[in-house]
This record gives sequence, C-alpha cells and structure tokens, in this order.
Amino acid sequence: MRDLPAAWRALAGDSAASQAVGAELAARWAEPHRRYHTPAHLRAVLAATEPLAGHARDLVAVRLAAWFHDAVYEGRPGWDEERSAQLASSRLARLGGGLARRAGEVARLVRLTAGHGPEPGDRDGEVLCDADLAVLASPGYDAYARAVREEYRHVPEEAFRTGRACVLAGLLAMPALYRTAPAREMWEKTARANVRAELAALTAPR
Repeated sequence: MRDLPAAWRALAGDSAASQAVGAELAARWAEPHRRYHTPAHLRAVLAATEPLAGHARDLVAVRLAAWFHDAVYEGRPGWDEERSAQLASSRLARLGGGLARRAGEVARLVRLTAGHGPEPGDRDGEVLCDADLAVLASPGYDAYARAVREEYRHVPEEAFRTGRACVLAGLLAMPALYRTAPAREMWEKTARANVRAELAALTAPR
C-alpha cells in the first residue's frame, strides 16, 4: 500500500480543500493517545479492501469511509463512530462534486463499523466491515490485542476482561465473521482460531 498522502490524493484529488481535509485526517489518525487505531490500522483497512474490491458497488465510497471510520477516536464505542460519521458528512460536503454527493453514503458506512452488521445485500457495507475486521486473521493478532488493551488503559483490568470477553464471544456466535465470500475464504478460519485463543486467555482461571 502506497503512503497515505498519495492514497488520499488518488482518492480525493489534490485541490487545496481536499489537501486540507487529508491533512486533518492524517493528524487525527496520528493522535498520541492511539495505540491500535493508528495510521497502520488505516493502511491495513485500505489494503484489505483491495481483494474485496470486486464485491463493492462504490469502491470510492468504501475507501472514503475507511479514511473516516475511526477519524474520531476516544475509546467510546458508538460515540466515536457517530462523531466520525458526522465528520465525514461535514468535510466531504466541502469538497464538492462526487465527493460531496457521497457524503451521506460515507457517513452511513462509517456508522456500520460500530457493530459490523450490514444488512444482507449491502455490498459496500460488507466490504468495509470485512476490511475493518481483517485484523482478526492477522499474523500480528497478539500485538493487536495488546494495543486494544492499551487504548482502554483507563478501564480497570477486571472490567476490561469482562467487556472484551463479551465482545469476542459475540463475534464467535456469529454464523460468519465475514460477509463477503473472498473474506470468508481468506480469513474466516484463522480469525476464529485467533478470537477463540484470546477469549480462552481472558476467561482462564488466574
């Protein structure tokens, strides 16, 4: 995946307004309190859309939503996604043309990442959510899990373990972690093994 400034220019153009939005997004993703929701995560999500591109109806909207989906991040599930969606609506409206016309759809896609539950047939939502969850199948899963814990360092250990275990159990209860056929083929088996291992570690007697 090429560097993020180049990726943004390829997606949103190089007008002064676009460059200003790109600079703001880059600054947000680089905030010092972040440990997992960093530029590395953004690059990973953008890269994960590539093998799923054929499933999308509007790949530009999906990629824009990837840029905005954690642009606001304070470790407040639901609130972060809503604020990120509002940011997408505001900033894209300033850019005019096809970017402005996609503002509502991009905001909708961003909101989906709160629960990763697109409706059947929502092809763009499926691509974005699958790309966001690609990390579950990553060889670096253990580092991802540690980074998530660091982002919730304000939460006491027992409360974190209980909450995180609930999230992981919910993932495993889903018929499939991924909605697109390519993602299921590439990532489902490994992702489930990783999530099961983390859940077992969180719930093991200490």
